Amino acid sequence: MNEFSTASLFITLAILILLSGFFSGSETALMTLNRYRVKSLADKGHKGAKLAIKLLNRPDRLLGLILLGNNIVNIFAATLATIIALRLYGEIGLAIAPFVLAFVILVFAEVTPKTLAALKPERLAFPSAFIYSVIATPLYPFVWLVNIFSNALLRLIGIHPDKQTGHELSADELRAVVVEAEHFMPQAHSDMLLGILDLEQVSVEDIMIPRNEITGIDLNDDWNDIVHQITHSQRTRVPVFHDSIDNTIGVLHLRKVLNLFSRDELNMKTLKGLIVPAYFIPAGTSLTRQLLKFQENRRRSGLVVDEYGSIQGLVTLEDILEEIVGQFTTDSPTRNLGIHKRNDNSYQIDGNTHIRDINRALGWSLPVSGPKTLNGLILEHMEIIPQTGTSLMIDNYTIEITRSSNNAVQTARVQDTNQIKDAKKEDIGTSTSSDA
Repeated sequence: MNEFSTASLFITLAILILLSGFFSGSETALMTLNRYRVKSLADKGHKGAKLAIKLLNRPDRLLGLILLGNNIVNIFAATLATIIALRLYGEIGLAIAPFVLAFVILVFAEVTPKTLAALKPERLAFPSAFIYSVIATPLYPFVWLVNIFSNALLRLIGIHPDKQTGHELSADELRAVVVEAEHFMPQAHSDMLLGILDLEQVSVEDIMIPRNEITGIDLNDDWNDIVHQITHSQRTRVPVFHDSIDNTIGVLHLRKVLNLFSRDELNMKTLKGLIVPAYFIPAGTSLTRQLLKFQENRRRSGLVVDEYGSIQGLVTLEDILEEIVGQFTTDSPTRNLGIHKRNDNSYQIDGNTHIRDINRALGWSLPVSGPKTLNGLILEHMEIIPQTGTSLMIDNYTIEITRSSNNAVQTARVQDTNQIKDAKKEDIGTSTSSDA
């Protein structure tokens, strides 16, 4: 090294530090790339993205290549720094050189390039992908040798780097992505995407019209009553039964019935000829599965039955779609929420209102893991049929029974205590500002 001037050694050392920064930064850039954005760019023909995907398909080889280059550069840099220090300061320079070089490498070859790469990964990742694709071939024997030992150690703990690992997103991860991307899309669109993701976690019991609210046609009724029911029904498809909903024989499409009625051809015989077999849905079926079943069977509604075959409720395609897009009818007979705001910021809520509907309409978080309705939630907590005037607290919600019958809570006044606290804080802040 005596034939090289100190100035040339400094220049070489600076180049080595820059190379070290390149290896460190490119490692961070490639590893922090958004895989799905890169795939999208690659599909559009971006050459850098295509090379990056090819490199990232075998991260063990990529890391072996990067670290091999980085360590060689750092070793040479340490050697040059030692020679320069020895020339300038003699033996005392040998003690100073490691500390100075460590600081320089830490600032210029580690923290700065890695921070830049983490903030702007594509700017460094795509150009470096071209470089690594070129040097990968001549350096492959060395990388292969290093990977033999490192992969052998990984196999001892049950990890096989040679098997490509997928990067599929789980439902929870995808939900987090949608939430983070809300500012890139309209709120209505993100709500729809979240609604689709939530379908798997919701069962037909959560949205069904309960048994006691199902309106159908009893063929044992007087003919005039049947005609009145047909002409005044709010639904286009209604179940038909004998005496009880449990004796359902089929479903009637009222548009077809009204066509006969307009031609004065409607009678009991023609009415029965229009009845189609009922479609039954097992309790516990997820909305995702039921939506596919509706599509597969070309159905728009079904009766939910329990394990004993008893009918529990009615689910329609409209109900499932409203879970995705929100309520899209102003006068939907399937979802009369029964929520009325009072002057004191509390809400008068019907006992048969679904808890999911309450949470969605008011932005609350009443527990949904147990009973499906407000009445069921109250009865589960109290374990008795409460009398009018009884109050209780569930989580942070105060509930006062305003009307109760012998077997159910008809209406209750519900208030979120967190809203009360927030209102008090605002009042205190307002009064403090006024005093000032």
